[in-house]
Amino acid sequence: MYFISLVLENLALSSDDNEDLIYCLKGWQFALSMFKSKKDHWALYAKSVLDRSRLALQSKAERYLEILQPSAEYLGSCLGVEQWAISIFTEEIIRAGSAAALSSLVNRLDPVLRQTANLGSWQVISPVEVVGYVIVVDELLTVQNKTYDRPTIIVANRVRGEEEIPDGAVAVLTPDMPDVLSHVSVRARNGKICFATCFDSDILSDLQAMDGKLLSLKPTSADVVYSEVNDSELSNLSSDNSEEAPPSISLVKKQFVGRYAISSEEFTNDLVGAKSRNIGYLKGKVPSWVGIPTSVALPFGVFEKVISEKANQAVNEKLQVLKKNLDEGDQDALGEIRKTVLGLVAPPELVEELKSTMKRSDMPWPGDEGEQRWEQAWAAIKKVWASKWNERAYFSTKKVKLDHDYLCMAVLVQEVINADYAFVIHTTNPSSGDSSEIYAEVVKGLGETLVGAYPGRSLSFITKKNNLDSPLVLGYPSKPIGLFIRRSIIFRSDSNGEDLEGYAGAGLYDSVPMDEEDKVVLDYTTDPLITDESFQKKILSDIARAGDAIEKLYGTAQDIEGVIRDGKLYVVQTRPQV
Repeated sequence: MYFISLVLENLALSSDDNEDLIYCLKGWQFALSMFKSKKDHWALYAKSVLDRSRLALQSKAERYLEILQPSAEYLGSCLGVEQWAISIFTEEIIRAGSAAALSSLVNRLDPVLRQTANLGSWQVISPVEVVGYVIVVDELLTVQNKTYDRPTIIVANRVRGEEEIPDGAVAVLTPDMPDVLSHVSVRARNGKICFATCFDSDILSDLQAMDGKLLSLKPTSADVVYSEVNDSELSNLSSDNSEEAPPSISLVKKQFVGRYAISSEEFTNDLVGAKSRNIGYLKGKVPSWVGIPTSVALPFGVFEKVISEKANQAVNEKLQVLKKNLDEGDQDALGEIRKTVLGLVAPPELVEELKSTMKRSDMPWPGDEGEQRWEQAWAAIKKVWASKWNERAYFSTKKVKLDHDYLCMAVLVQEVINADYAFVIHTTNPSSGDSSEIYAEVVKGLGETLVGAYPGRSLSFITKKNNLDSPLVLGYPSKPIGLFIRRSIIFRSDSNGEDLEGYAGAGLYDSVPMDEEDKVVLDYTTDPLITDESFQKKILSDIARAGDAIEKLYGTAQDIEGVIRDGKLYVVQTRPQV
């Protein structure tokens, strides 16, 4: 680790825009101090710094490619340089610097730290036994809309966390590190798809070399055993499962009920989705130390009512043409539909009713800060409605044969809590299926860096339900970026296509804050959640106790999102765990 610090210091001194590298350097120095003090978790913490350093190197390499390679391609073609030399130009520039030396040291140290920290070669996110044909891809994103006509095991170098797993895929194996509670992880578990991160480059190379071959995967909670099998075993498996029919899923079309806005006391199944109803249900029932943000909603049918207004006739006509194009197979129409929805004009009745409902609920009305602030809020509402036509959402509904026209979007309106930390809890450990164990992940700042496509891992821990005051940290955070926001309003998607039995629709649609978040490069060496053991124990225990209390309230395993602000815990949504 000492040599890594020296090389990293050299790299930081020779780089501009080096804030992330400096915090990586501070992380290594902190890991060295933990090692010298014989702290139990020094290797686990050092592994998180190593992962962050690897991300920083990856970002630096991508930046070099972006800046240098176009010029190399242009000048090389003008000067008649052979293509192979042009192709490796930027790579050779990188190899000549300290970044290459640091990469080599990181790769050498990784298996040592994993062994010292008792980490295996795999992190299994969804442990499902499968048989399928291997296909190797660079990014899962590039194949998310494909349909495979035979069971397919995808080995993907990159998995961001927001992708949809393609139809026909039975497994996704990757060296990338999406959070266990990211959207793609949740959908993998719900779809009974094997999903695992491989940390051993030799194992990964072996899997990639099996491109096109038929493999059997047998994962446990911490390992994946794989072996080549013949086609007859797949035939036997298919015949064994031939009687299993997929669950029947349908949507009930919602109608406008004459209300543009409702308070949380009025949240019902006919008016809003499960996200809003669950928040309304929690108020007054959770322990007093658990905060629940005040909420109102634009109920089902408001979008359809707004677009039918005379002032929006041109938008409606254009939308109908685009929807027809989409039905005829023009997938580019999805983006055009989203842009078209942003042209909607708000009826005066909607503005007045939302204003009065928010003020009655003691929520700040954006218009009080000026007309521009209301326009920001209105733009955010329209973006939530438009997310009905997100690529991943649209193709996900098509995959399970849901009628997309019947999908209706309510909008949950909440005041944003400027979080110090955000968390997601699964009250049954999703990797092992152990219902006696709570699993949770925590990030600094807002929770979008956890559930969305942000690089790095969150802090993860487990707690036994019979010993909630003894959380066990499984991994320290390596996310370089945290999101923070001023006092604001967030508009959350709440469709009738979420939280359906047999379908993980949650996370497919957008929740949009009125204001943009600030991206902050994080320094974990000054974060009490990392450096103060008593503070860490209190925060993690509070998160576990909140999860346990909400599970008992519902009587079933829960998937819970929340934040911590000035030591106070707030729950912003809960749903049944899948």
